[in-house]
Amino acid sequence: MRDRGCMKGRTMYVVPYSMGPIGSPLAKIGVQLTDFAYVVASMRIMTRMGASALEALGDEDFVRCLHSVGQPLPMAISPVNNWPCNPEKTIILHYPSTRDIVSFGSGYGGNSLLGKKCFALRIASCIARDEGWLAEHMLILGITNPQGRKKYIAAAFPSQCGKTNLAMMTPTLPGWKVECVGDDIAWMKFDSEGKLRAINPEAGFFGVAPGTSMKTNPIAMETIFSNTIFTNVAQTSDGGAYWEGLEDTLTEDISITSWLGEDDWSPDSGPAAHPNSRFCAPSNQCSMMDPAWQDPAGVPIDAILFGGRRPQGVPLVYEARDWCHGVFLGAAVRSEATSAAQDLVVKSILHDPFAMRPFFGYNIGQYISHWLSMDTRDNSRQLPQIFHVNWFRRGADGKFLWPGFGDNARVLEWIFRRCDGESVARESPIGLIPVDGSINVDGLNVDMNAVFDVDKEFWLKEVAEIRRYFDEQINKDLPDAIADELNSLEERIINY
Repeated sequence: MRDRGCMKGRTMYVVPYSMGPIGSPLAKIGVQLTDFAYVVASMRIMTRMGASALEALGDEDFVRCLHSVGQPLPMAISPVNNWPCNPEKTIILHYPSTRDIVSFGSGYGGNSLLGKKCFALRIASCIARDEGWLAEHMLILGITNPQGRKKYIAAAFPSQCGKTNLAMMTPTLPGWKVECVGDDIAWMKFDSEGKLRAINPEAGFFGVAPGTSMKTNPIAMETIFSNTIFTNVAQTSDGGAYWEGLEDTLTEDISITSWLGEDDWSPDSGPAAHPNSRFCAPSNQCSMMDPAWQDPAGVPIDAILFGGRRPQGVPLVYEARDWCHGVFLGAAVRSEATSAAQDLVVKSILHDPFAMRPFFGYNIGQYISHWLSMDTRDNSRQLPQIFHVNWFRRGADGKFLWPGFGDNARVLEWIFRRCDGESVARESPIGLIPVDGSINVDGLNVDMNAVFDVDKEFWLKEVAEIRRYFDEQINKDLPDAIADELNSLEERIINY
């Protein structure tokens, strides 16, 4: 038995916490036992932790979380970089029926901060299925147009596909404003008036450090300037944190110790920081948090986006024809592998339905059926419009066709207009795409024909790959409605 005596000699911490604003009808309470102070400090940032959570709990049930680094004292093997863990015996167990989580041997990230992916997605998706709501791997943002009208958008992208950058975007369009509700997880439930409302169950950011800079995400850089925990980053000789993307901040007199402890690191020796190294910072330090980010009632969702890293073939944005087609777009999400998916060959295109592949708490076919049921439970429901986006398409020269970052606001503007019912879309075999000139590209040098090209041969291969995945991974559990959507897509492509 891995657990017997695993905490011997260590301090056991009892961590009560709320996922979601205290008192929210969407919030859930968890209690984690752990023997690692890093977990306590991180959970203090990522959740509403402490007496207020216990008071909110009262005599109700809660999600039970047990964690140990698996290294009782005295340690038989010295830790690397003073970081105790037991990788040879690491195991993370989820018990959806009893709402229990057990983690042994890991001292890092979502495998030790059990309120994050383990609770907020795997266990919460089961609770959501049973209670009729959605627990999703999604950012939530508010976008306000120059006339002061605001809409809220939830967006599901696989890890390291730009969720934090989009949630903290500074629009390049004059007069437009984006505010952040959350950058990673959304719990969504229809209210009594039929509107889908969402909360961010977390209270902090657990973002990918490499690639984050004043150029790509100045808001994130300002947010992590203090009260932040960095893991698996490099360290500068003057005591700062360093990762790939911060090259412009270095001076000649500064040396770097890599995340592996290599002194006087140089680029020739490999990455200074682990590609999946992280920062953990409080949300209330972010200057662009939405005024309603802690509203217990949640924010009203007008649109849902799916997307991933697709270097070829997939247009910048297209809209689902209806809810069922939108659920199909979510089920068919594919993305270029990143360092967050270390079990896969980097740069391969992997299937990541709803950006939830690592986080499903139950059968994927039943999960898709649960999404479809949102359209059949109550005729009064105001279903959000669903879109697919792809910021990462490349041209024949290998360069990105779309500038991304703050210019993604131009796509959100089009989505905003579509949610208002404007006739700025036209039919294509894969969905509704913008009519010519309906996306504001003033000041940009972008080949919009290339950005929106729908290549017949590419999409025939795409259909075949989606069908293979559905057959092999979902098989008889695939809802008939989704199989029909795939067949209809293939027919439209053949006739294109």
